[in-house]
Amino acid sequence: MAMELTPGQQALLDGSRGPAMAKVVRTLVMYGECFGARRMVEVTGARGHLVTSFGLSMLKPVYDLMDELAAGGAVSGQEFSADPRPLDPAVPANPLQRLVFKVMYSKQADYEAQLGAMGLMGGDAFTCTCYMPEVGNRPGRGDVLSWAESSAVVFANSVLGARCNRNSGIIEMFGSIAGFVPEFGLLTDEGRRATWVVEVACEHRPEPQVLGSAIGMRVMEEVPYIKGLGRWLGDSLDRGVEDYLKDMGAAAASNGAVGLYHVDGLTPEAVKLGESGLVAPGAKVYRIDDAELERVRSGYPVMWKRPADKPKLCFIGCPHLSSAQLADWSDRIVEGLVAAGKRRVQVPTVLTAAPAVARSFEGTAAAERLAATGAVVSSICPLMYTNNPLCGRMPMATNSNKLRTYSTARYYTDDEVLALVTRGRADERGGDR
Repeated sequence: MAMELTPGQQALLDGSRGPAMAKVVRTLVMYGECFGARRMVEVTGARGHLVTSFGLSMLKPVYDLMDELAAGGAVSGQEFSADPRPLDPAVPANPLQRLVFKVMYSKQADYEAQLGAMGLMGGDAFTCTCYMPEVGNRPGRGDVLSWAESSAVVFANSVLGARCNRNSGIIEMFGSIAGFVPEFGLLTDEGRRATWVVEVACEHRPEPQVLGSAIGMRVMEEVPYIKGLGRWLGDSLDRGVEDYLKDMGAAAASNGAVGLYHVDGLTPEAVKLGESGLVAPGAKVYRIDDAELERVRSGYPVMWKRPADKPKLCFIGCPHLSSAQLADWSDRIVEGLVAAGKRRVQVPTVLTAAPAVARSFEGTAAAERLAATGAVVSSICPLMYTNNPLCGRMPMATNSNKLRTYSTARYYTDDEVLALVTRGRADERGGDR
């Protein structure tokens, strides 16, 4: 099936702006035809986002491609943010681990220079939560995007009402360069209809990370319509609700492949169209109660070599924390240590947030109190930190189901993480079992 291109798009494919741009458009055409797209649609979001932010030494084809694009004038038509950096000297690491990082990410500085030439927003643009107001890459309702970062895609689609497929790395950049993307999947009205109805029937407020995990593992790449969360979240998309949905969506996207969900009476399309307008005929039903969440959580494997070990490092925030979450975690850690009669965190602890969010936290009284506990605020990508044999063997704790899925880190709920950090052990019900 041939793609129906506009005269302008065809001209680009034919080389009107050089061979590099022609190659970009040819790739997008081939990509779209794989998924049955009939035409291209304009990218309307103000800014793009790039998931490949790490200068791994073995990614030579990526660096060669960036040089070819820049030399051919095929730079991004819109500024873009990028996923977090893989390195931060403030994050605890032993000398051997730092040597491994230096070798693994030996191209980081060179790659960031390439990204700058391609249209990177700036040094504060490295975060997986580019949609945070402090970052400046928050799309509007109905905007068509060319992104790949799974947690950002699901948030933009679901909470902000933008339209974006779960693209691959580099393909997302091609969409920003060309200014258009193939129309299929989550860019279409039909592709955004729910094929699952998820009925949340819990007696206790569901942990967003476990709820998202359960949804993702059941519906996989399909679209769920979630009912029953209004009991705890209400009917207003305030910042606290957005934070809950951010973490739930990231878990659904990583434990499955969810790119869009609707929450009854809360997310934009659910408010506008309702269940009758969004749920496809024959949709499957998944009922989630407290027992189901416990079943899901108890099935998480423990990847530590010695499960009884005490964690040597704890990451809080993957995706990056919002400003409200960062402030809340700071207060909880400080108050938890006081209650435990301790002054310093009992497990080396890293809280991650976007550079702009972390910078706004610096210099505050809360930041000074947190620093006195030994906890570190960083804009690192926890996954990139763990993505090597030395760090991968360490017993690490996290409150992120995304990080648990992509690394050997062990999942603990927020309350259990707080107990680990302030008392040196999780509570009796928690992740110690």
